[in-house]
Amino acid sequence: MDITSIIGLLAGLAALIGGFFWEGGNLSGLLQPNAALIVFGGTLAAVLISFPASRLRSVPAALRLAFGRQPDTNLDKAQELISMAAITRRGGVLALEKQAEEHPDPFTREGLLLIVDGTDPDQVRQILELDMDAKELKYEGYAKIFEAAGGYAPTMGIIGTVMGLIHVLSSLSDPSGLGSSIAVAFTATLYGVASANLIFLPIASKIKSRASAELSSMEMLLVGILSLQNGDPPHLVRKKLGSFIADSPYIERSFRGLS
Repeated sequence: MDITSIIGLLAGLAALIGGFFWEGGNLSGLLQPNAALIVFGGTLAAVLISFPASRLRSVPAALRLAFGRQPDTNLDKAQELISMAAITRRGGVLALEKQAEEHPDPFTREGLLLIVDGTDPDQVRQILELDMDAKELKYEGYAKIFEAAGGYAPTMGIIGTVMGLIHVLSSLSDPSGLGSSIAVAFTATLYGVASANLIFLPIASKIKSRASAELSSMEMLLVGILSLQNGDPPHLVRKKLGSFIADSPYIERSFRGLS
């Protein structure tokens, strides 16, 4: 579980609720089941209408991508490619055949098997770039579901508020409860705007951020695999891959002894 996502969500809720209580609000003013039903039920219905079932089945995977823990393994991957470069310098790319067949990462395994089979470098690049494009489209589809929910939720909140005001205006014969009734009506708008900007849109942004990081890692692997096929020496592979790794002052120290 990604702790920063959980902390961010809890901090946002604490800020909103704390600010409400600071102004003298009470819990009953925030907890309005009818408003929640309109906003979240309406948002869910709009999302169900907007996307086919095959896309909506990806929501659990999207949530795992957003909230799951994903450590940065670029340095380990780069070190592995540099070690492979040393192997190919001694025995050629065929020396990587067993390592390629047993590699746990599908993208790296596919790339290594392609160069071991003697596939043309342009075709290797094209095939791996198609894999990257497919991954990008998949993650973009994840994000669009939550972006749609973030767009619908405020509108549903407004609809809930309008419905509440209609009820208020139909009961003007009892002005004593007018203020509280209007406050309850605007709770729907609060639910819609808060859920969009604190839950749905941030999740979409997190998915995009994670997708960008993974695609950058795949691009690094593509550069490394093509370098192996080209027979580049380890120190040249190290230079090429170093640009993909953050914390550049530590790159040379981490790669020391691998070239």
